[in-house]
Amino acid sequence: MQYHGKFPIFDPNQIKTYPVADRINKVQLEDLADPERTLATAIPLAPEQEDVLDQLAKHIVLAVRAGRPVIWFTGAHLIKNGLGPILIDLIRRGAVSLLGTNGAGTIHDFELALIGQTSEYVPNALPQGQFGMAREFGYINAALLEGQHRLIGFGQALGQLICDSDFRRAVEKRLNLDHPIVFKHPEVSLIAACHQHNIPLTVHVGIGTDVIDQHPNFDGSAKGGCSGRDFLIYTQHVTNLDKGGVVLNIGSAVTGPEVLLKAVSMAGNINRPPCRIVTADFDLKPYHLNAMNDESNCCYYFRHHKSVATRIPAAFQGQGLYIQGDQRRT
Repeated sequence: MQYHGKFPIFDPNQIKTYPVADRINKVQLEDLADPERTLATAIPLAPEQEDVLDQLAKHIVLAVRAGRPVIWFTGAHLIKNGLGPILIDLIRRGAVSLLGTNGAGTIHDFELALIGQTSEYVPNALPQGQFGMAREFGYINAALLEGQHRLIGFGQALGQLICDSDFRRAVEKRLNLDHPIVFKHPEVSLIAACHQHNIPLTVHVGIGTDVIDQHPNFDGSAKGGCSGRDFLIYTQHVTNLDKGGVVLNIGSAVTGPEVLLKAVSMAGNINRPPCRIVTADFDLKPYHLNAMNDESNCCYYFRHHKSVATRIPAAFQGQGLYIQGDQRRT
């Protein structure tokens, strides 16, 4: 990135990277969930969990049958917890209209597609200055530069990186690689599944929040530009909730709720607010409805509780559901 300001800045060209193949990872292909095995397995749940999940499943089925949106937003832990194949199966079944995530979600998915592993040991890498320094993360930055050049979104750029050989060659050219980029396991990639099924994957990022930002070829205007287009794609889909639909927030404490809140306000501003939507928030923390209007209570500041499970559905004559528990069980 160019800089002409008055303060000194860090020179990212000093950064030393290493091959991702040299890294020890916590998540392997065998750790990923198998949809058929999951369907055949009885997972013990508390009665209240079973009840709310049954309600949610019925709402999703009704929305799909009526042609109404089913919008999903997930944090990165869904990928790290090995649940990507479950969501891929739901994409194939037509139960996903749009998938939103953060930068880390796409990075874990990218690693699984590339090498079939993800989730490095941060405590080991951090003291050595190697956390997030795998060389292949530069592929994502180059894809975003190409995406910015083509004026497309973050999710589409990564989808084409994995699935489109012409786009991939353009990225290789930007990187001056003397070898092709090979994704060994695209079948486990949510990015690839969305691209192949023409489902928008929208990626909502900050600057300095992801390991790709540490690399010499990072460009904030490319990252922000591609993600900004994704926000408008997401918001356009939110306007389609004006006749109802379902929004699920899975393990995103801040980004998912805040993106939804802004998109809902924009939809209302053009007279296309959500109507009687069902929202579902999945998280580990207990939910306290009586704290949602009490600024002296720490629970008031849990954005996913306040926005996704409470304020947004209440504002539009909808229903908010909260599912507390480990994602791998709920």
